[in-house]
Amino acid sequence: MVTRRDFLRGCAAVLLGSRAVGPAARGAAPELDPRSIPKYVTPLPIPPVMPAAPGEDPGTYVIAVRRFRQRMLPPGYPVTTVFGYGAPHRPETFATPAWTIEARADRPVQVTWVNQLVGRDGRHLPHLLSVDPTLHWANPPGGVAHRDHRPSFTSTPGPYRGPVPIVTHLHGGHSPDDSDGHPEAWFLPAACTVPAGYAAEGSRYAEFAEAFAERTGVTWRPGSAVYRYRNDQAAATLWYHDHALGITRLNVYAGLAGFYLIRGGPADLPQGVLPWPAPQAGDPPGLRYHEIPLAVQDRSFTADGALHYPDRRDAGGATGAYLPHGDVPPIWVPEFFGTTMLVNGVTWPVLDVEPCRYRFRLLNGCNSRTLILSIAASPAVRPVRAALPLWCVGGDGGFLPSPVELERLTLAPAERADVVVDFTGVREGTELYLVNEGPDVPYRGDGSDRPADPATTGQVMKFVVRALTGRDTSVPPGRLELPSPAPLGEAVRTRRLALLERESATPEVGPVAALLGVEGARPVPYGWHDPVTENPAVGDVEVWEFHNHTVDAHPMHIHEVMFEVVGREPFRGPARGPYPWERGRKDAVIAPPQQVTRVKARFDLAGRYVWHCHILEHEDNEMMRPYRIGP
Repeated sequence: MVTRRDFLRGCAAVLLGSRAVGPAARGAAPELDPRSIPKYVTPLPIPPVMPAAPGEDPGTYVIAVRRFRQRMLPPGYPVTTVFGYGAPHRPETFATPAWTIEARADRPVQVTWVNQLVGRDGRHLPHLLSVDPTLHWANPPGGVAHRDHRPSFTSTPGPYRGPVPIVTHLHGGHSPDDSDGHPEAWFLPAACTVPAGYAAEGSRYAEFAEAFAERTGVTWRPGSAVYRYRNDQAAATLWYHDHALGITRLNVYAGLAGFYLIRGGPADLPQGVLPWPAPQAGDPPGLRYHEIPLAVQDRSFTADGALHYPDRRDAGGATGAYLPHGDVPPIWVPEFFGTTMLVNGVTWPVLDVEPCRYRFRLLNGCNSRTLILSIAASPAVRPVRAALPLWCVGGDGGFLPSPVELERLTLAPAERADVVVDFTGVREGTELYLVNEGPDVPYRGDGSDRPADPATTGQVMKFVVRALTGRDTSVPPGRLELPSPAPLGEAVRTRRLALLERESATPEVGPVAALLGVEGARPVPYGWHDPVTENPAVGDVEVWEFHNHTVDAHPMHIHEVMFEVVGREPFRGPARGPYPWERGRKDAVIAPPQQVTRVKARFDLAGRYVWHCHILEHEDNEMMRPYRIGP
């Protein structure tokens, strides 16, 4: 795992703050050397389609979270214990990333989300990773009075080992607030060992359960929540993931993520225009697909196959720096960069392709890492010379106005790209590689970023061209005519928002929290618990400005809306418009350091929502704020 301190030592860069972390706990297996792991020996898994609940309408699901073991490393290495989603009536469906939920535009989907993180004896299961109880987090031990608070301690605590809170957010969904997966609507499993006095659900859970029952007539049962997704939006690549307050980084890293694809409607293309087929419900094994979702993630492992994630923060030997005596959270780290690259849950996979066109739905599912992707003839030669272009036809919220031919595609955490790659004319037996030139440290985006290690995190997956088995009838990407979204109209106001960090009082430790606030003569920071400062009226169109006063880029995400990227303006320099691949609707945008990034959105569903940085370590430690639409 590479930290900010490693980067500073390795290249003598002058950057604000170090992101160093401590070693693994005593008795834990040593970290697995990523260079020892064979590459391109595991076929790429393609997530199947999630089955509907038995005896229910096709759009009704019961999806649970369980702990299980899955092969992430190549054969011959140990299997890995993970968390993941699946259908309880079909145990084989539990996987990470999860099986894909397929939805149709304007046809609602209802999901009962169930927390089944319990053992066979009904006792709760602790987290796979070390939970820092000193953050402003779900805090079940605080009970009803102090849940969703930052607890107080008289001495530095160890990790929380109680039942795991979860709540699922449909990222990119145009959802009522009772179905959005609010961070304070978490719930524990209905286990027999939840300690007396613990809160069983978050402070917003009952409020949303009551609202949902009034709206739909459906009640929630302990250890679960029922959400109804309207799908009244454009065809697009969405995804679902955990969003529990102060623990999202760990729950997602443990495996809680999956694709959610909306098809059909006036903002989609007829079947066959783009490469096809895609996975369908009930497909037999062994089918070949020409539309494939690709979830790219970074992970580290121990020698016994376990997921490796820091279990303490390095304070440079200053033991008095840790809370409550100092200001340093004892476990939380400002960012995390794994040492291996996974696609669809396995390290460095290989995919056989035919010499024709493929549609890849790309998701950056990393906690902190920004990807810069291209297709190359060599996995390790740098700088990369693109062997084939990436034709970007869509982004977070649907199609672009027109296809964009790229040699490199930049994706920050949570961003998606709908890409066509044309292997037509490539000789059978040719090997090509999806590679990453994004850095192994926080992304700046100013040209100073040092590319990822070309021997490990600079490689993603391999394509091997095989014989053509059928005629390609899809439209060449350069000739595609794409449906364009309707304009949002003029904004009624502009909000000036600030992206900030709080540095430790202990020298060389670096940030102890990432913050949001309001921009003014001086930026005013606010925490998660502070009153709402953003309150659009229902139906209003607003421009939100993100003034980034930190040294790193932040992928900013606003729940409930799809926005237009207006452009960026350096603090000292001319404004510029969005990049060509950002000209469709989006729900996450890269806000570079020392710049103002502007987006425009219509806020049309009344309720309580949130906006935050999608670097999960930042989101979990104060870089998230509530906002409210309407009265």
